[in-house]
Amino acid sequence: MLNFQSYRRRFADLSEQEILALAISSEEDDARIYRGFAQRLRPDFPGSADLMQAMALEEDDHRRRLIDLHRSRFGDVIPLLRREHVAGFHARRPVWLSPDLGPDRIRAEAAAMERGAREFYELAATRAGDAATRRLLGDLAAAEAGHETRARDLEATLLPPDTRAAEADTDQRRFLLTWVQPGLAGLMDGSVSTLAPIFAVAFATQDNHTTLLVGLAASIGAGISMGFTEAASDDGKLSGRGSPLKRGIAAGVMTTLGGLGHALPYLIPDFRTATAIAIAVVFVELWAIVWIQNRFMETPFWRATLQVVLGGGLVLAAGMLIGAG
Repeated sequence: MLNFQSYRRRFADLSEQEILALAISSEEDDARIYRGFAQRLRPDFPGSADLMQAMALEEDDHRRRLIDLHRSRFGDVIPLLRREHVAGFHARRPVWLSPDLGPDRIRAEAAAMERGAREFYELAATRAGDAATRRLLGDLAAAEAGHETRARDLEATLLPPDTRAAEADTDQRRFLLTWVQPGLAGLMDGSVSTLAPIFAVAFATQDNHTTLLVGLAASIGAGISMGFTEAASDDGKLSGRGSPLKRGIAAGVMTTLGGLGHALPYLIPDFRTATAIAIAVVFVELWAIVWIQNRFMETPFWRATLQVVLGGGLVLAAGMLIGAG
């Protein structure tokens, strides 16, 4: 069976009509990508959505001009030629298939699309031996450069500083609700809820291997439970908290890490050394939670300290007393 690669044409072998057809299909694809970006951004980032829609209209105008040129030179039948049919043509990464793209990432991808098209046409123009082909490629490169300038002008018009700041706040809020909040809840649960069982077993048995096994079971079990609970609690469509899968991963992973932090020191053979390190790790975890709450969730420092450090210290003490008794 022949490989698909054998059907790809070299750019140097394309006729002027085929080059024009390739440019038309490329502009058509780019317009569809921009419209897809606009539709995705519209609910939360209307300013950036307007920018993507305006760029799609620019691509439509460019495509119409190219079609008019093709009709005048070669007639109405445009050959079917796309990027994937030409070896070495600048490929578009399918970023539009990603389920979660912020406005900054989308604007960066749009700029890269325009820049990549311009660079390709400029390079192709330097390699073209035919004068007419060189002129055509130069015109296309100039058109793409004009698109870059037009995109910057549109961004300045449609995204004034206050709109950009509002979109940045929305993007930050979505990041907090999707990753930070469930991750913080998981870290708190894993760090605090596993303290009592781990240290109770440690002080009751003074057996590092047994304590390690209990710590691993408690941490991983809590992580699985917390992850599934978070993912099943809210699909994110009405609350705007984002993908349940991402929230579940954040909560589950951080819960597991919170428990493992003071379980893994019991890999050390000496009980006293392992316990001292585990207790030190506990307080590092608790203060890290306080910092995250204060930094990202805007919880007052002293209230976070009272809730987390004091509460965690009481749980730790309870586990030690129960194990020692």
